Amino acid sequence: MGKDGFLDVAAILQLPQFRRSTEQTVRRVVDSNSKQRFRLRSHPETGILQIRANQGHSIPVEELELVPISQEAANVPDEAVHGTYLRLWPSIKGVGLRRMSRTHIHLAVGLPEAGGVVSGMRGDCDVAVFIGIRKALNDGIPFYFSTNRVILTPGNQEGILPPKYFEKVLQLKPTRCSLPLD
Repeated sequence: MGKDGFLDVAAILQLPQFRRSTEQTVRRVVDSNSKQRFRLRSHPETGILQIRANQGHSIPVEELELVPISQEAANVPDEAVHGTYLRLWPSIKGVGLRRMSRTHIHLAVGLPEAGGVVSGMRGDCDVAVFIGIRKALNDGIPFYFSTNRVILTPGNQEGILPPKYFEKVLQLKPTRCSLPLD
């Protein structure tokens, strides 16, 4: 894998689990992925077809084409929302959002039904945690846009986005209602 996270498609197709797949299969998966999770390119020097995940990496990728979010750049989204599950809410409420085995915590620019929200939250989430992104930025927590407009943050030094940045929490299913923050 290159510093930019790209891998040769031909090399991936040699792996046992992908031997029945073709380049056309890979192109179809990338083109039809509604969340735009992957990107294809021709290598700038060799022309070989390559693929990369736009976000969700479990290993650091040095050159991921992330766009820093900042007040100065005037690109702070109106909303930053993390989708999760009701069974996890008690732990999240107490500790905060953790990046777990990934390099970033993922947030969407709104709820899935909002126009323009393509990715950043699983469709089956039943809880939405709205983040005070401006407050977190002011406290030095970095945020970025991925190439498919998912908001990514490594969190604080421990890989956590603490509960003090939670603005509100909505239970989405089965009935939409607010959940207490304390």
